[in-house]
Amino acid sequence: MRMMNEFEAQVLSDLSVLKTQMTGLTGDGNGGRLADLERRMDRHEQNWQRAKGFAAAMSVLLAVIEVAFDAWRRH
Repeated sequence: MRMMNEFEAQVLSDLSVLKTQMTGLTGDGNGGRLADLERRMDRHEQNWQRAKGFAAAMSVLLAVIEVAFDAWRRH
């Protein structure tokens, strides 16, 4: 059996580092950094939808108050 040359040893070392980095990125089945990022994006999207709903409700409320004020002023 022959010994590995320097290039082959470097390639195996780099592959080992890459495997470790990919495990950190994708996780070991329970989620890694990508799963964390996806959860953060889901929370952000949920908060954004809530803010848009609140803004829509406030605009309706202000429109109703304005109509009521105009009706009160005309009488």
